[in-house]
Amino acid sequence: MSDALRPAGDKWALRFERRLAHPPKKVWRAITEPANLSEWYPLTVTELDPRIGGAILFRDEEGTELRGEITEFEPLKAFAFQEFGEQDRVDDLQLELRPDADGCLLIFTHTFADKTEAAGTETGWNRCLDALDQALDERG
Repeated sequence: MSDALRPAGDKWALRFERRLAHPPKKVWRAITEPANLSEWYPLTVTELDPRIGGAILFRDEEGTELRGEITEFEPLKAFAFQEFGEQDRVDDLQLELRPDADGCLLIFTHTFADKTEAAGTETGWNRCLDALDQALDERG
């Protein structure tokens, strides 16, 4: 386990920082537009109402639908939502963008309850963030 895991009240948070060689506007589209988000996020995004309190709907590989609610939406700066899973599980995800030279710094935080899932979750998010970087590079 890396130092990405931190206590967050009665939950745990994995925090990742990635410097991306793309401007905030391009990264913002990759993290908030359903088709682009679906390219790297582990679930397919079927609906996204871009406002605080708006719905975000996902579908997994088996066709199960999951829902979420947008908790922060500040264009080009911050996007956060709660993802509601099985057995009353609620995960909080936050993506923050900060301009950085010709690109931007992405700060991604996933807060969850079960510490035993941290190692696998960290590995999964690293793969997803690698896929985000690759998708951005492919768009030129």
